[in-house]
Amino acid sequence: MILPIVAYGSPVLRTVCEDIGADYPNLDKLIADMWETMYNSNGVGLAAPQVNVPIRLFVIDSEQIFANKEEDEELNYPDAPGYKGVFLNAHITRLNGTEWAYNEGCLSIPKIREDVYRNEEVTLEYVDEQFQPQTRTFNGLTARVILHEYDHIEGKLFIDHIKPLKRKLMKRKLDDISRGKIRVDYRMVFPK
Repeated sequence: MILPIVAYGSPVLRTVCEDIGADYPNLDKLIADMWETMYNSNGVGLAAPQVNVPIRLFVIDSEQIFANKEEDEELNYPDAPGYKGVFLNAHITRLNGTEWAYNEGCLSIPKIREDVYRNEEVTLEYVDEQFQPQTRTFNGLTARVILHEYDHIEGKLFIDHIKPLKRKLMKRKLDDISRGKIRVDYRMVFPK
């Protein structure tokens, strides 16, 4: 089932999410619905708070990014051909590498894109969908997608990483999103 994406201004997007146990109700269905919602919205990642569920869960598929790149372009990214996976109860254990800029957007903040600086590499401890403990290091564009989604489960948004003046200049656009004055090709739910 395709779920509506929560729009900027909704309190759930500013919530630090909670870890969950293997007995969390209907978790398999939620994960399946999140994949379907993400692909329907042309996203490469989706966090549970974006579908109004305040738990530490996100899904990513950075393989999609590389599907559209030329082979010589992929050589610039150490993580080609990308990674597809489910992250539950994720916690960052280490950030490495220099910060680099990349133009990011967000399904919850449609039609706004900005350059965001993030570390080249991230190490996470998490459990997969079978609740098997994992510790993995990701780099390149995959690390960026993970860090973007990780921010969501920490109650942060990509616009928090840009300079205050730029945020001030986009205030009208952000207000329009909160009021539902935006057209997108996917279902959204707006703050009341």
